[in-house]
Amino acid sequence: MLCPSCGSENTEGADLCQRCQHSLTDMSRPSPPSQVERDLLQDRIEILKPRQPITVMPATAVNEALRRMIAGSQGCVMVVDHDDGAGDEVVGIFTERDALLKLNFDTGRGEEEPISSVMTANPIMLEAKNKIAYALHKMDVGGYRHVPILTEGKLTGIISIRDILGYLTQRIELQN
Repeated sequence: MLCPSCGSENTEGADLCQRCQHSLTDMSRPSPPSQVERDLLQDRIEILKPRQPITVMPATAVNEALRRMIAGSQGCVMVVDHDDGAGDEVVGIFTERDALLKLNFDTGRGEEEPISSVMTANPIMLEAKNKIAYALHKMDVGGYRHVPILTEGKLTGIISIRDILGYLTQRIELQN
């Protein structure tokens, strides 16, 4: 493998050029075979146009959160707690899956039970500047269908696996 900086011959897989110490790590990385894969690795979450999240306080009744999800046509609500003048702090997420797995058929308890008792605490959140491939990886590994999106550390949106599937569909259609 030739160093792009000095032209010196190096062993395949070396991290640094033996002569000039230039980084060679990008040279051993395989290039994506299709434009769709290249787009996934280059495009950032912000181009998915994350939707405005529905937010509720930790004391909000479960049934009220469900009503807001239905009214807003979203599969989740973000549970936020007010900081003293610093804005809202995300403390959890409540999704359709939480409703099915944690409430099941016992919907009567949702009138009094606070969302904080059935939410998923401390959800994984990503920055809008992160790559779409990174979001897809996090969602796959964690089994998430929804991921909160931050811009400069503040909650600004939510993406779902459907947003990524829509993105992929567009890219595949453009390629054909």
